[in-house]
Amino acid sequence: MTERFTGRRIAVTGAAGGIGSALCQSLLEQGARVHGLDRDGLDALPAGVEPNQVDLRSEDSVAGVVRELYAQDPTPVDLVTCAGIVEDDVAAEDMPMDLYDAVMGVNLRGVFLTCREFGRELLARGGGAIVNVASMSGNAIVNHPQKQSVYNTSKAGVSALTRSLAVEWGPRGVRVNAVSPGYVDTPLNALKAHMHEQWKAETVLGRFGELREISAAIEYLLSDDSGFCCGTELLVDGGFSLR
Repeated sequence: MTERFTGRRIAVTGAAGGIGSALCQSLLEQGARVHGLDRDGLDALPAGVEPNQVDLRSEDSVAGVVRELYAQDPTPVDLVTCAGIVEDDVAAEDMPMDLYDAVMGVNLRGVFLTCREFGRELLARGGGAIVNVASMSGNAIVNHPQKQSVYNTSKAGVSALTRSLAVEWGPRGVRVNAVSPGYVDTPLNALKAHMHEQWKAETVLGRFGELREISAAIEYLLSDDSGFCCGTELLVDGGFSLR
């Protein structure tokens, strides 16, 4: 256990998911006070994480959670947006708009809403750090053989939003950066085991990323060590995008 984040409050969306849960545990072990935000699965959060239910697609829900956190304690709350969903191999010509809206609602609208609400409070308190979890699928590659045009579009949007917010908020003390993982060993990834052999073969390092490796990248961008990072998109894909 270290004291790298002692005295810091950090909110993590998608806290019950693979990357989110691992990140929460790691931040706790480094001294942070961690607020785990998710719609479901809060009972499974690591011990010590403070749970908050939120619907990222709802402006009122997101704003309400931020008010609740600051009513408890005026200390600034940094943010990591880990929440994300993906369509299950749906061709663009067959994409129903309710599925399109669901994916974009969580992956892009939800990221914008959380950044806006948490960012507003950080700006009012002199600064802080926001890290958005995008994806190699946004700007670096187009996934195959699976079809996921909406997910890819949403993650490209997260990357663009990160850069835009970095320019708007950086001069006022809020650093906004992104981590873009490649294929990572998560429960969601395990659902597509029939594609794993191909994905690993196309990854230069020949394996999936580990949760601790993605957590470490996010933690770097949260930490003072990345003080000169502004609008950075850290690609952590084991070389998949180089093929």
